[in-house]
Amino acid sequence: MKVAIIFGSKSDIEKMKGAAKALKEFNIDYEAFILSAHRVPEELLQTIEKLERENCECIIAGAGLAAHLPGVIASKTVIPVIGVPLNAALSGLDSLFSIVQMPKSIPVATVGINNSYNGGMLAVQILALKYPEIREKLVEYRKNMKKKFIMENGEGVEL
Repeated sequence: MKVAIIFGSKSDIEKMKGAAKALKEFNIDYEAFILSAHRVPEELLQTIEKLERENCECIIAGAGLAAHLPGVIASKTVIPVIGVPLNAALSGLDSLFSIVQMPKSIPVATVGINNSYNGGMLAVQILALKYPEIREKLVEYRKNMKKKFIMENGEGVEL
């Protein structure tokens, strides 16, 4: 397994499916966990230690409300952590600010509110640095994305 997806509640499953979708598009192995930094911190730490032993290369962590999960994970490992702020209160701005404002030396890469797909894509980019086959797929994905955009939008728009 190269990537772990961790989030704090069953109610976040639908919001985090985008990360899994992006990883599946590139045939990247992942495992998903529901863990809470506040409710089951011991389980979270055990899981992080297991991920390190298994050579996990990236963690995508979704969190709402206090949104401490990505930061707590980052404080316990040197595996890169991608934070996905989830809309739980205050339109997700509280989650965004909590995740993005990490203290110096404990970074969490952060994507847009509820944008777990981009969390998955950032994990793909990180892995593409090491794995040529993923890099090749990513380059092809981008070429196809551009072609599709031009086909759908190249003729102008009637307003």
